[in-house]
Amino acid sequence: MSWKESILDAFEVFGPASLAMVSMSEAIIQPVPPDLVYIPMLLNDIGEVEVVLLLWLVVTVSSVIGSLIGYLIGQRWGRSLITKFGSPSHVQKIEALTQRYGTLGIFIAAFSPIPYKLFGWLAGMGEMDKRPFIAAGLLGRGLRFGLEAILIGVYGNQAFEVLMWFLDNEILLAVVILLGAAVVWSMWNWWNGLQMEAIEQS
Repeated sequence: MSWKESILDAFEVFGPASLAMVSMSEAIIQPVPPDLVYIPMLLNDIGEVEVVLLLWLVVTVSSVIGSLIGYLIGQRWGRSLITKFGSPSHVQKIEALTQRYGTLGIFIAAFSPIPYKLFGWLAGMGEMDKRPFIAAGLLGRGLRFGLEAILIGVYGNQAFEVLMWFLDNEILLAVVILLGAAVVWSMWNWWNGLQMEAIEQS
């Protein structure tokens, strides 16, 4: 039995509330994505629109609530840890990062395989405004889980197999996304540098 299956089996004792518990705890600290509980539930309830909408609402809202708890943890203890083991400049950099890219970063993390919890902690450390933090989380998570519901509803078992493949390889996909973003960022800076050089030479 894999570590993911062990965690999922532990949550099964809570019955219908298992989806909310897995979703909330994943957004705080634990590594098992709620999709592993959510997608099989969708497959079992194909055609039951009201049930699917309820599942979508539960997994989305509970995930955002969990991220808000992660935010509060980062706000309460993250800054003191960085100050203790780092320097005040590190705190200032995190604040600048969350103020400049916070909303977009939260949305991307909420929608993609990039760890959502990590951005929740960082947002708390950087004292990001809670309103855009929650809004970006609701939008990103809502789109992610809504898209899964639509795919399962339209393609059934075929979509199930593809989505499970993505979940099994989510760490690799997250690394690829982050590396791709780094490459795009470097190329963008290089392009802007060329423009500045052309202006200075003229």
